[in-house]
Parts: sequence; C-alpha cells; structure tokens
Amino acid sequence: MKDIPIWEKYSLNIEEAALYYGIGVKRLYSLIHEHPNAEFLIEIGSHYRIKRVLFEKFLDYTSTL
Repeated sequence: MKDIPIWEKYSLNIEEAALYYGIGVKRLYSLIHEHPNAEFLIEIGSHYRIKRVLFEKFLDYTSTL
C-alpha cells in the first residue's frame, strides 16, 4: 500500500489534522463540538475525519471575522 502525503489526502484524522494545522487535539475536538454539522466534518462511528480543503476554507473564514 502506498503512503499518501498528508497534504494530498482528502481527509485527515484528528492527530494528522493537529500536526498539519498546528492546532492542538483538544482544540480540534472543541471545534468539532462547536460545529457538529460543519461541512468539513466526517463522522464515522465514534471517529471523526476532517476534510482538509474545506477545513482550510473554514479556518480562512473564521480568521477574518
């Protein structure tokens, strides 16, 4: 199985997202609970995945407020 670079992945698990964006795991879970229906979020059972491109757009938008 070929490893896909993190910057090319469609979605990231919480640990990957924390590393990639420089955001703490606790803060990511906080964002998930503050925005449970956000487009950037995929919930698979009890696990969450972050849609990389949509989360970047979310971060860009919220940082301009």
